[in-house]
Order: sequence, then C-alpha cells, then structure tokens
Amino acid sequence: MQLTKSLLEFLSTLAQNNHREWFTLNKPVFQKELAHFKLFSDELYLKMETFDLLEGKNVFRIYRDVRFSKDKLPYKTHFSVGITRATKWKRGGYYLHIQPGESFIGGGFWDPEPADVKRIRQELAVDSSTIKKITQAPDFKKLFGELQGEKLKTAPQSFSKDHENIEWLKFKQYLLIRKLSDEEVLSKQFIEEVVFTFSQMLPFFDYFSDILTTDENGTPLPGY
Repeated sequence: MQLTKSLLEFLSTLAQNNHREWFTLNKPVFQKELAHFKLFSDELYLKMETFDLLEGKNVFRIYRDVRFSKDKLPYKTHFSVGITRATKWKRGGYYLHIQPGESFIGGGFWDPEPADVKRIRQELAVDSSTIKKITQAPDFKKLFGELQGEKLKTAPQSFSKDHENIEWLKFKQYLLIRKLSDEEVLSKQFIEEVVFTFSQMLPFFDYFSDILTTDENGTPLPGY
C-alpha cells in the first residue's frame, strides 16, 4: 500500500489554516486521508508481525491538548502511529511520523521510567562495548546516524564527570530516528522501507530488553 500525495497536501494546507473554521469545512477531506493512513498502518502492522511480537498500535489523534500549552493551535499538522511490542520481556516502541518536509521513522525509549534509566546507566557504566558495537555498525549508522535523545548537561548523580563512559551515561532518552524526504514517503516501496527500518532496530531493542529484565549481575529480575 502506498501513501498519497493528497495526504501530504492536506497536512500542508492544514498547517497554513490551523483553526477550527477551516478544519470543520474540510473535515470530509481529513476523514478520507485519515482512513487511508489507518489502512496503511494496518498493513504495516501485519508486515511487522513477521519479525517481532506485537501487542497493538495507536494512530494518534490530530486534536492537540492545549490546556497547559502556550501554543493554542488546535490541530497537529502530522499523522502518526505508534506500535507496541508484546510481553514484558520485549521493551521499546516503534513510531512513524508523517509531516510534509519533516517525516521520520522512530523507535526506542521516549519517556523511560527513572528506575529503567538508572538500570541502563548501571550497565553502560560497567561496559559500553555492546552499545558501541550496535551503534557503530555500518547499517545502523546509514539508517540512524547515531543514538538520539535528551541528555543531561553534566554527570548524573553518583557518577563522576570523568567517567570513561560519561557521554553514554548522560542520556535521559534512547531514540533511533531516520529522517525521510517527501519523495521517500510517497514512493511505492515506502511501506517496505518502514518495515526494514523497524527491523534494524531489533539488536538495540533486544540489548536494552536484556538490561531491563536483569539486575546488575545479569540475574533475571523477580517476575522474569
């Protein structure tokens, strides 16, 4: 299945007319494009089940929650879907973001629990060889460049600023991002490219899943 030029055109026009009057008049167009994106997401999910165990997907609402935001524009100017891995052993999530000129394929740990961040830091402080091997692999660098995510400006609590792995320890998020051109989004091979890109996240996901289901001695945590 292929995404359509009309989908990008709708989002582009919405960005220029982000108010309720315009949206109400164009709601039939929105519903048509959203329905198509949902069908695309359904097919994507089925294809991903060939390489990973999944438990669900969520096509995100276009309506913004503006209650606590200074930005009062009512609508998002993108379509997006998140896909969740199944079972407590498989950590990490998949994300596809479609927006004219700003589309990307993403995955990883967007808002990890403090306890998870602490456990990851424990592991990376002792040994960063595996994460380096994963992120320095040619295919990884070609797709994602390097590990992304918000970082502390200084050393996290209980770690020295001179720690040999300090740059790894500063991470608060652990994200993989592949940016996309509009031409890539509209290509006939796009869904296969998304599937392939997600599949290349597995070594990263599996490594972090192993960390988060064991203690610092490598012993499975209670319940695992």
